[in-house]
Amino acid sequence: MKFDLTPLLRPHIANLQPYTSARDEYTGKEGIFLDANENPYGSITDEDHNRYPDPYQLELKAEIAKIKNVKASQIFLGNGSDEAIDLLFRAFCNPGKDNVILLPPTYGMYEVSAGINDVETRKVPLTADFQLQPDLILNHVDEHTKIIFVCSPNNPSGNKVKREDILKLLTEFKGLVVVDEAYIDFSDEPSFTSYLGDYDNLVVMQTFSKAWGLASLRLGMAFAGKKMIKILNRIKPPYNISGLTQQTVLNAIKKVDKVNTMIADILQEREYLRKEISELDFVEKIHPSHANFLLIKIPNASHVYDDLIEEKIIVRNRSKVQLCEECLRISVGTRAENEALIQALKKIHAESFNL
Repeated sequence: MKFDLTPLLRPHIANLQPYTSARDEYTGKEGIFLDANENPYGSITDEDHNRYPDPYQLELKAEIAKIKNVKASQIFLGNGSDEAIDLLFRAFCNPGKDNVILLPPTYGMYEVSAGINDVETRKVPLTADFQLQPDLILNHVDEHTKIIFVCSPNNPSGNKVKREDILKLLTEFKGLVVVDEAYIDFSDEPSFTSYLGDYDNLVVMQTFSKAWGLASLRLGMAFAGKKMIKILNRIKPPYNISGLTQQTVLNAIKKVDKVNTMIADILQEREYLRKEISELDFVEKIHPSHANFLLIKIPNASHVYDDLIEEKIIVRNRSKVQLCEECLRISVGTRAENEALIQALKKIHAESFNL
C-alpha cells in the first residue's frame, strides 16, 4: 500500500536540517584526517578507537542486508530497538496532541517512550489467547492516531500473532504499523520484512540481543521503506552506533552457522522445559511459545517468584500484567539451569504443602 509519509510527520521534522558530521562530508578511509578534532596519537587502549565511526554503518548494513534478504537502504540501526521506538515517537507524534495504540500485554517500552514524549496511549487488550482484535483496534483510531505497536512473537506471552490480522491493520490504518520481531529467530513464522515493498507504513524491528547473544552491545534493527529510513537517519544522534559495536557485529555475522546451532539448542531446551514443567501437577497452564521463554500460570506466583530468588534462580514475575495474572515468565536456560529450575519448583511446592 503506497501512501505519503509526509503528512504523518511533525511539521518541524519534515523541514529539519540534520547535523552534518565530519564523516558525512568525507566518507573515504584513507588520508590525513584533520577534520573532526580527534586525537591524532591513537587511543590509550590496545586498539585504536580514536577515530569517529561510520555514522550510517554502511559496511555493516550491507552485510545485514544479505542475511535478512532486504536492501541496505531499508535498514536503520539503533542503540537497541528502544532507540528506534523513541525516534518514531519524536518524528511522528506531536506531544499532548497525538496518540498511539498499544495491545497489552505487550513490551513495556512502548508505553515508557510514549510517556517520555507526552503522547497519549490507547490500549486495546489482546484476546484471552493473546491475539489481536483488529476491528476493535481500528475503532479506537482517530485523526490523531499515528502508530499501532504489534509485538510478534509477543512479549510476555510468547505466541505469534495471526498474520492476517496484522495485514488488516496495515491495509486499513492510515498510520504506521510497527511489528516488533525481537523473538522472530525462535519462531517458524517468516518475517514481515517480506512486505516492505508492499506497505510504506510498515516498520519491522529486530535485534541482535536474543538469538545472536549480543545483548550487551545494544544493537537493534528497524526495517522500513527508504523514505522512513531517511527520516530516522535525519533525527538520530550523529554517531549512535560505536565503531567497536559495528566491528564486533561484522565479525559475528560471519558465524551464522554458530547462531543457527545456538537457536536449535534453545528450541530443544524450550521443548525440554515445556515437557518437564507440564509434568508438575500444580502448574495450571503453559502458554504456547514461539520465543526463547515460556509463560506459565501457577498458584501464588508472586510467592513462588520470591522463593525462587531464595534459590538464586531469577525469573520474571508478570502477575500484575493484564491477562497474565498469576504468571511467571521463564527464559530458556542451559540444560543444567533448566534442571535446577525444575528441582527448585518441586522443592518449593513440597515445602508449601509440607510434603
